[in-house]
Amino acid sequence: MATIMQNVQELNQKVKVVHTLGPAGTNCEKAGLLWLEKQQIKGKVVLHKTLEEALPYVKETENSILIGCAVYPYLHDIVFKNLSNLELIDSFIMPTYNMVLAARQEFNFSKDTVIASHPAPANLAQAFSSNIKLVDSNAQAALDCSLGIVDSCITTIKAAEQHNLFIVKDFGEVPMCFTVHARK
Repeated sequence: MATIMQNVQELNQKVKVVHTLGPAGTNCEKAGLLWLEKQQIKGKVVLHKTLEEALPYVKETENSILIGCAVYPYLHDIVFKNLSNLELIDSFIMPTYNMVLAARQEFNFSKDTVIASHPAPANLAQAFSSNIKLVDSNAQAALDCSLGIVDSCITTIKAAEQHNLFIVKDFGEVPMCFTVHARK
């Protein structure tokens, strides 16, 4: 165990880049910034459309890590399909931004209302509509809503505010586990 801890401490001294899920306003971005702060690393967070798209950057460099949310739909694939060149080195609990149901404006929901959501929090939408459009992140859901692609969205309060969306329901923060992966 001491060897693993020593390796993690050595890696922390090298890390300069956290790759994670974007666009801006995701809980993963918040987690990446928090991890850098807690490790006292002056690094940056690079956002990707999916965690899978971030993988090559982590595999090819010694100074970067991947941070993912434990409820990310395919986190098991990221772990088990990359056992030979990627390892899980850390995890931590962080409260998410408040999760919200948001829309461009106040309106009445029906079973046909289209709600964009990342797969992880999609169940929050089911009390309002059965027409859920799955997207790659909570922040993408907010963007799609702001552009009129969907009627409403499940997103973070930060992304909703960034896109000037009306908050229909605030579900609050969710204590969440985030995982940290590095190249072997």
